Amino acid sequence: LSIGGGEMTIVKLGKRTIKKDKFDLPYIIAEAGVNHEGDIEKAKQMIEEVAKGGGDAIKFQTYKAETLASKYSPAYWDTTKEPTKSQYELFKKYDKFRKRECEELADYAKSYKVDFLSTPFDVESADFLEPLVPAYKIASADITNKPFLKYIAKKEKPIILSTGASTISEIWRAIEWIKEEGNNQIILLHCVLNYPTDYENANLGMIKHMKEIFSDYIIG
Repeated sequence: LSIGGGEMTIVKLGKRTIKKDKFDLPYIIAEAGVNHEGDIEKAKQMIEEVAKGGGDAIKFQTYKAETLASKYSPAYWDTTKEPTKSQYELFKKYDKFRKRECEELADYAKSYKVDFLSTPFDVESADFLEPLVPAYKIASADITNKPFLKYIAKKEKPIILSTGASTISEIWRAIEWIKEEGNNQIILLHCVLNYPTDYENANLGMIKHMKEIFSDYIIG
C-alpha cells in the first residue's frame, strides 16, 4: 500500500510496515552482495550474523556475468589489490548463486526471521526471485534502465531504488516509469558509488534534500 499526494505513505516490507515521516525504528538492510564468494555456508553465516545483530533484512546480488558485462570490459579497480583484468572475469568469479541457491538462502533467512533480498541484474533473475523477496532492490546502475524498471514494476512488489550517481531528473523519470505500470510502492535510497565511502564523501545532507524534493516517498 502506498498513498501519495501528501498523505500518509506506507510500504510493507516483510514483517515490517514502513511509514513516511514516522519516528519509528529504521528498517535495517545488511549488504551482503557477493561477499560470500560463492560459498553457500558463508552466505548462511552472514544471515546468522544479521539476525544476531538485530537487522531486518539481508541483501545479496543475483546476476550472470554474461548478461552484465562485456568479455572485453576493462578493470575499473586497483589491480594491485584485485588482479582480475576484466569486469567479466571478476563478475564470473561470484555469479554462482542462481534459483536453487537463492531458494535455499531465502528459507534459511526465514528460519532466522530475517527478510531475504537480492538485487536482480537481469530479467531471468528478477523472475525467479519474485516468490522469494518481499520487495525488489534496484541498483543505482539500473535507474536509467527503463525496460527493466517497467518489467519489475509490473510485478506489483515494493521497489527500493538506489540513486547513486543520478541526477534529480533521472530519479523523477524512474519514478514516473514505475508509476506508469500502476506501482507507487517506491522507496528511494541516497547512495554514494564509492566503497567504502569516506565520511567526507557521504553527503548525508542529501537525505534531507531528497525528503523535500520527493515528499511523497519514503527516503533511506
